[in-house]
Amino acid sequence: MSDITLESMSEQYFDVLKELGNIGAGNATTALAQMLQCKVDMKVPQVKLLEFNQIGDTMGGEEQIMAGIYLCVEGDITGSIMFLLEKESARHLVSKLMGMEMTEDDFSEIELSALKEIGNIITGAYLNSLSTITNLKIYPSVPDLTIDMAGAILSVPAIEFGTLGDKILLIQTQFTDDYELDGYFILVPDLESYAKILKALGLG
Repeated sequence: MSDITLESMSEQYFDVLKELGNIGAGNATTALAQMLQCKVDMKVPQVKLLEFNQIGDTMGGEEQIMAGIYLCVEGDITGSIMFLLEKESARHLVSKLMGMEMTEDDFSEIELSALKEIGNIITGAYLNSLSTITNLKIYPSVPDLTIDMAGAILSVPAIEFGTLGDKILLIQTQFTDDYELDGYFILVPDLESYAKILKALGLG
């Protein structure tokens, strides 16, 4: 078992993670633009190491209603990833994808399916970046979609966060088409996978 924790990561490794955040967010922006068939701009992502209990506040508070896409990762590294965005942003993306305004506050089955596909493509773009930069094979599971308060969604992988110590890596990206939306990407590899990522990057 590796003794690496997020707290003990070198500045160099954090710089690599920032670069990974930039590449992943760039790929996600491209994928989103292709999917929506319109121009999508992206601000430079913010990569943060946060206490677990700070994540909800970063997203606008634990009671903020969010759409969360959660999936497990297997292959050369194992763990889980999560992509979250505000419910209103999710509604905007679904309306854009389906070519019509959502009229109901809640998502229909077909709208949920469209949202899951959006999440799938965005998380896939991040994972592909990680795979390319590390040369590791990464296989995502079928994504699970939840619409709930941020605190409730984050409680699902909270046990896994705990195994890494108190801090977690959060990549916050702002996408803009004609509407500005924040997306939050959380990567939770297990500790042995962190060691593998370090080694693959020549830092281990």
